[in-house]
Amino acid sequence: MVAGLISEETLVPLLQRLVRHPSEQSALQEADPAVTGFIRDCATPAMQEFGLGRQRYDAMGNLIVEAGPAGTPCPLVFVTYAMTHPAAAMPDPFTAAVIDTPTGPAIRGRGVAEQKTALAAAIAAVAEANADGLAHRLALLLLTSGETGRHDAAASALDALGTRPDHAIVCLGTDSRIGAGNKGRVDIEVTVRGKATHSSMPWNGINAITGARRCLDALEAFDPRVPDHPLFGPATLTATSIRSFPDATHTVQDRVEMTFDRRLLPGEDPEAAYSAVAAALPDAAPCAVDCQRGPLMYPNELAVDGPLMPLLERAYADTGLEAATVVCDFALDAGYFAKLGIESVMLGPGRIEQFHSRDEHVLVSEMLEMARIYLALIRRTQEA
Repeated sequence: MVAGLISEETLVPLLQRLVRHPSEQSALQEADPAVTGFIRDCATPAMQEFGLGRQRYDAMGNLIVEAGPAGTPCPLVFVTYAMTHPAAAMPDPFTAAVIDTPTGPAIRGRGVAEQKTALAAAIAAVAEANADGLAHRLALLLLTSGETGRHDAAASALDALGTRPDHAIVCLGTDSRIGAGNKGRVDIEVTVRGKATHSSMPWNGINAITGARRCLDALEAFDPRVPDHPLFGPATLTATSIRSFPDATHTVQDRVEMTFDRRLLPGEDPEAAYSAVAAALPDAAPCAVDCQRGPLMYPNELAVDGPLMPLLERAYADTGLEAATVVCDFALDAGYFAKLGIESVMLGPGRIEQFHSRDEHVLVSEMLEMARIYLALIRRTQEA
């Protein structure tokens, strides 16, 4: 294929191809064969057909694609994702049917509002820019993550890329607006230990559920003592998981595992946020309480007077559109790149309200518009 790739006739079949190859999150996370298989058996050959042949994989199975003259500076990298939310209760999640909506035709399927439409738009934009000719190196990363809540895949792929780009576009549905900032997140894993016994003789045991209740009560009243952010509002702490063991009837439980989600505001130190929560846990004697820091994602706040925002505004203008921003409560890899000094935003087609829904769909018009915005941004960064 050559130039002229950004069209309904090209992009709709590409997105359908991506959706029809399931790549759902599982307990195996980035190592799931369905995710790595999607990259190798679906996305890789599709990119090759679009003329993107400089490809390689890193140790995690992430795909690194480069265009333009080797050894030149890399002003821009597109960061895309293979893993989607599980199909769950969504009917026909992988048929990628074209449906009619009040605002135009749309494609329905798991991952179209989050990861896969942005991936399709990025493939077409990078391929068309490559066909037109590039003065500098351009990179596209297809990560094995997307739903894992950690930066491992991004760190691995950036290391394999071997260069530090100036700007990173994290390709994810953002209502087609510039996700110029997002909260971060640190998971906090709390384990309460007691002593199991038959529930007919509770005095012979130590009920970990009782200790867990004390922890829940204490953290429900937790005050992070962090000033509200003018855009993001307050830092939050939310219990997101609780399990008890042994999984058996008529048994006083000897272990409860809980996960707490501490949302981070820009400028917060994840370790300090974790330590404050750990210090707020009560003495639940006779139960023992253990606390560990789990996966984290860094917050991001793009400087409006930095180099990237004007480039984005011009890219929108080049396509006849007006740039708008959105504040994201959710996190992905933009904060990781920002921490490394790489200006980053989240940006892609797809409505945030559609994430993980039973009828997830994306407008074809939004996919085409975003591919053109990506292409315009490539051209702007090649000139800069």
